[in-house]
Amino acid sequence: MEREVRVRFAPSPTGALHIGGVRTALYNYLFAKKHGGKMLLRIEDTDQTRFVPGAEDYILNALAWVGIKIDEGISEGGPFAPYRQSERKSMYMQYAQKLVADGNAYYAFDTPEELDRMREELKAAKVASPQYNSITRVRMKNSLTLPEDEVKKKLEAGEAYVIRLKVPRKDEIRLNDLVRGWVMWHSSTLDDKVLMKSDGMPTYHLANVVDDHLMNISHVIRGEEWLPSAPTHVLIYKYLGWEDTMPQFAHLPLLLKPDGNGKLSKRDADKHGFPIFPMEWQDPFTQEFAAGFKNEGYLPEALVNFLAFLGWNPGTQQEIFSMEQLVEAFTIERIGKSGTKFDINKAKWFNQQYLKEKTDDQLAEYLLADLAKNNINCSLEKAAAICGQLKERVIFPQDFWKDGKFFFVAPTVYDEAVVSSKWNAEVANIIGQFGSALQLAANDINADEVKSTLNVVLEKNDAKIGKIMQALRVCITGVGSGPDLMQLIALIGSHETAQRIAQAIAVLNNKVQA
Repeated sequence: MEREVRVRFAPSPTGALHIGGVRTALYNYLFAKKHGGKMLLRIEDTDQTRFVPGAEDYILNALAWVGIKIDEGISEGGPFAPYRQSERKSMYMQYAQKLVADGNAYYAFDTPEELDRMREELKAAKVASPQYNSITRVRMKNSLTLPEDEVKKKLEAGEAYVIRLKVPRKDEIRLNDLVRGWVMWHSSTLDDKVLMKSDGMPTYHLANVVDDHLMNISHVIRGEEWLPSAPTHVLIYKYLGWEDTMPQFAHLPLLLKPDGNGKLSKRDADKHGFPIFPMEWQDPFTQEFAAGFKNEGYLPEALVNFLAFLGWNPGTQQEIFSMEQLVEAFTIERIGKSGTKFDINKAKWFNQQYLKEKTDDQLAEYLLADLAKNNINCSLEKAAAICGQLKERVIFPQDFWKDGKFFFVAPTVYDEAVVSSKWNAEVANIIGQFGSALQLAANDINADEVKSTLNVVLEKNDAKIGKIMQALRVCITGVGSGPDLMQLIALIGSHETAQRIAQAIAVLNNKVQA
């Protein structure tokens, strides 16, 4: 019988969710939905020293915002609850002790000072990577080197200890990764990882394997940074007798800096001026704010589309995919092995495409919200018409207000490059005549009537429209480019436009004369 697809996203609540973590969650979600399976959210909080207040809620809110629906987890519950590792603490020790009883793990009583001394001695001996491993463990204080009765006394006396995995000295550990194919490690390169800490909490390695087994996880889809942990996990599955039900692994390629040189970090994102988190995050300790894609104006569906293409491609020329289309098209086989550059300009392009697909009425809601913040009244009809004029140019929802402010507020400064090259007495005279004609026209003039009125003035002065077009735009908006000028004037209204022209002529004539 074919195994049910069950995947999990298992972040640690140590701060804001990195955008790479969102991509990992997305790939898990797409795979689960493609195969009619389930996605779990498990919080891996075994390291309580790194717990950050608010991080757990942030993770839940971020996943919900991008549209990743969890089937089982800390909020949804499920048959394998609890889904928070700190609440599962009591169940891990039995598995660690089974490993000890079977000779695959051991108690280690070394103090921090003794561990430091061991590492310093190895460094002095020019050992490149000092490790507690099959060679060094024979000189340390553990249940492999101490007499059995002494070990028993130490345990009964409550002496501090950890439980370490006993990695074989000469063994090959192999894993058939769904992205990378067969990967092999020699056990001599591995250290004896701690499985249970002295405080009774499991480490990531033990808790991760035990929980994935108990929760019937069929596939582990995680970042490439976890690949070095894979041989340890393979050994634990083997030693616990769970090889037959071990999940299939897929290690995702790294997200790289924009130049492709190294792993993407928050520092890189800050340097290039783009977010690294899905939503704004305030550090509860420093109170510092970090920008998020949501707050910068990215639409969740655009961000999802962008993230999906960071390491995966559909094998076609299609780039715009809804979540449903991504589910249909997604396959692990089309995930690349090499890292992928984080191109923020591509993210902006996706955002622009998704904004263009919205109706003018939908876009108007963004503009109306910003207008309300600035105490400006506007009808939905007019806001929709303005958005229709701007939608080919904007990248973010807030751009409708930022780039269209001149529809509501007369300019106080004028593009100096245009003024210096296009403004003269003849141009000022023609534009002045056009302003006077608009003052006499009905205020609710339409674009065709605006054009007709302008043509009458141009014919009277034997002038071409190109002679005054840019200068006229500067008079009305303050800038030298923008949406269709006839439509713009119609939306502003003929009387308001006439007033702006008169004001601009007075200012610009004085500037030129000065």
